[in-house]
Amino acid sequence: MEFTAQQIAHLISGQVEGDAGAKVNSVAKIEEGKPGALSFLANPKYTSYIYETNSSVVIVNNDFVAERPVKATLIRVADAYTAFARLLELYNKTADNKMGISSMAFISPTAKLSDDVYVGEFAVVGERAVIGKGVKIYPQVFVGDDCVVDEGTILYPGVKLYAGTQVGKRCIIHAGVVAGSDGFGFAPQADGTYNKVPQTGNVVIEDDVEIGANTTIDRATLGSTIIRRGVKLDNLIQIAHNVEVGEHTVIAAQTGISGSTRLGARCMIGGQVGFAGHLTIADETKLGAQSGVGSNIKEKGQLLIGTPAIPIGDFKRVHVHFKNLDEMAKRLRQLEERLNQLDAGNGGAA
Repeated sequence: MEFTAQQIAHLISGQVEGDAGAKVNSVAKIEEGKPGALSFLANPKYTSYIYETNSSVVIVNNDFVAERPVKATLIRVADAYTAFARLLELYNKTADNKMGISSMAFISPTAKLSDDVYVGEFAVVGERAVIGKGVKIYPQVFVGDDCVVDEGTILYPGVKLYAGTQVGKRCIIHAGVVAGSDGFGFAPQADGTYNKVPQTGNVVIEDDVEIGANTTIDRATLGSTIIRRGVKLDNLIQIAHNVEVGEHTVIAAQTGISGSTRLGARCMIGGQVGFAGHLTIADETKLGAQSGVGSNIKEKGQLLIGTPAIPIGDFKRVHVHFKNLDEMAKRLRQLEERLNQLDAGNGGAA
C-alpha cells in the first residue's frame, strides 16, 4: 500500500513540512532509510541520521530544530515514537484482518462465538467457552472449558488457556503462552515425599494486557491469579499461583514471581528479577535486572537493584567497595605482616 505524507499526517494529527505529496510504501529505521520509506526520529542519539537518511518521510517531534538542510519531508507531532507506533498498529490491523472459522478447527457445540471471530486450523474451543466480538484465535490454540475471551483479543498460535481462564478486551497473547496450569503446590510428608495440593482457582487477565511468547501464568490454589488491566509482560516470565500484578505494570523477560506475591500498579521490573512468595510490592517500584526481592517493599516509587534488592544509591556505594575488595584484602594482609614483624621485634611483648 502507498500513502502520501499528507495522508499519514492526517492519521496521526501531524503537520507536514516539505512535500505533502511525498509517497511512502514501506517503513525503515532512520539510519537504514531508502526512497519510498517512512522513518521516525525520537531518540536524540539518532539526530545525525536525519541529515543523511534516504527515507522519503520522517516523523519528528514538534520541538525538533534542524541545524542544516533535511531532504526528507517531515511530519511534526507531539510524540514521534507514539505516532509511529500508532501507524504500525493501524497497518497491522489492515494486514492481519483474518475472519471466519476453519473447517479444521474444533468448536464445542456448547461454546458461544460471535459472528465475526477468526478461528484457525486445529484450534480447539471447549465446552461453554465464550468468545467475544472480533477475537482472533490462531491455529493450534487451545481454549478450555468455561473460558471467556472478550472482544478484540488476539490469541497467537499455540496459546493454551486452561479451563476457567478469563481474558479481557483487546489483549494480545503471543505464541506458546500457557495460562491456568497448576500452581507449584506440594505438601511435604514425614517420609520425605510430597502430596500434590489441588489447584482449584483460575487466571483472570483484565483488559489491554499484552503477554509475550512462552510466558506461563499458574492458576490459583483458591480464588484467582490476576493480571490487572494494561499490564505488559515480556517473553519467558513465570507467574505463580495467587499472584496479583497491578495495573500498567511492565515486566521484562525471565522474571519469576513466587506464589501469593502482590505487585503494585505502574511498577517497572527488569529482566531476570526474582521475587520470593507472599510479598507486597508498593506502587511504582522500579527494580533493576537480576534483582532478588525477599522482603516487602513498602515505600512507593523506589528504585532498587541487587540481591537482596536495595536502593540504587546504596547499591552504588557498596559496589565501589566490592570492586576494591581484592586490593583491600592485599592491604590487610600487608598490615597483618607488618604488625607481626613489630610484635616479633618487641620480643612478643604486648
